[in-house]
Amino acid sequence: MGDTPKPPLLFLCHRIPYPPNKGDKIRSFHLLHHLSQHFDIHLGSFVDDPDDWPWVPELEKYCASVFLRPLNARLATLRSVLGFLTGEALSVPYYRDRQMRHWAERTTQQCGIEHAIVYSSSMAQFLPAQGAAFKRKVIDFVDVDSDKWQQYAAQKPWPLSWVYRREARCLLALEQALADQFDAGLFVSSAEADLFHRLSPQTAHKIGFYNNGVNCDYFDPDFDEAGPRINPYAEGSIPLVFTGAMDYWPNVDAVVWFVESVLPELLRVNPKITFTIVGGSPVRSVRRLSQHPSVAVTGRVADVRPFLKYAMAAVAPMRIARGVQNKVLEAMAMACPVLVSDKGLEGIAATDREEVLLAETADDYQEIITALLNDEYPLIGERARQCVVKGFSWQQNLPEVVLLLANEKQMPCYARDCPNV
Repeated sequence: MGDTPKPPLLFLCHRIPYPPNKGDKIRSFHLLHHLSQHFDIHLGSFVDDPDDWPWVPELEKYCASVFLRPLNARLATLRSVLGFLTGEALSVPYYRDRQMRHWAERTTQQCGIEHAIVYSSSMAQFLPAQGAAFKRKVIDFVDVDSDKWQQYAAQKPWPLSWVYRREARCLLALEQALADQFDAGLFVSSAEADLFHRLSPQTAHKIGFYNNGVNCDYFDPDFDEAGPRINPYAEGSIPLVFTGAMDYWPNVDAVVWFVESVLPELLRVNPKITFTIVGGSPVRSVRRLSQHPSVAVTGRVADVRPFLKYAMAAVAPMRIARGVQNKVLEAMAMACPVLVSDKGLEGIAATDREEVLLAETADDYQEIITALLNDEYPLIGERARQCVVKGFSWQQNLPEVVLLLANEKQMPCYARDCPNV
């Protein structure tokens, strides 16, 4: 007697979920991987990085079918301007694509698909018949994007501040409408879910979250125990490291602020300190930082683990943030002391001075780095890793998504258990 066939699932994702080398792709890949054990996945997605095309065969291993469309950022930005005429959030026309819509409609009909998951609000426009034909549909908002644009507006001069405030307003209206339209809406942390509960109380009964996970077998400080140890830093230096996609504005803002406002004071006290920025696609303002004699900008690297293992500390001086910072979780999993802002720690239940080190100002960094050099926190790396091992497992966090898709009466556990809902 053969295996029971798996039901088909439409999976719409704004960026190809492979390779899992940046925050949103790490989450979308693990979601896809887990769901592929329960559904035959028909994936529709965009490719905005030409370096991702060679990975398509790896992605196809998890899917019954894959439909990918190239996304040219310059043309998409021009297309997004149409949102000013239609009153939409600009991210909706940014992704508008006739072939993606036709593929989703045709595949849903031909394969008899009755279940759908949408990853990010901008992809809901491709759900056939606005999802009316589906028995069950779930949206993973990941972050409250509308609030992120509100934060952007506070940091930018006019007219960008006006554009960003408009985007925040239009995105919130879209998020509220989608939360009402879908059977369940999920976020990356309880903090994000709480925020959306306040912004959209009428849909709070549908809103939950699942934490990101970390592959702690991969992000293990003993990863090179059996092989050659390669320290990427100069001998005698005191290395600090930042990891992340360096074309993402909150990351750019963080490293520029750190180099301009924190690093000079650190070097005045200890000139052996270096700052290495690790991450793909560094924009011009980040590349320019490498002109500083104590700053290195690597671009994309094949393996980020040596940069975390051999650093004295990782820094995450986020001034703009939504959701959970994978860079923080990965550094913690590597038992690397992490100096992080309050915004950068959102959604991570870690205790200051026990598992992480909260730092907001240049004086905070100076005090904490001096303490680290004096070995005042000898157990913080070990405790950080244990925090991640216990609380951020994909295997523990993803099964609820399967239940939400498969069971017509299932509601998010967080919404069910939240006393204010």
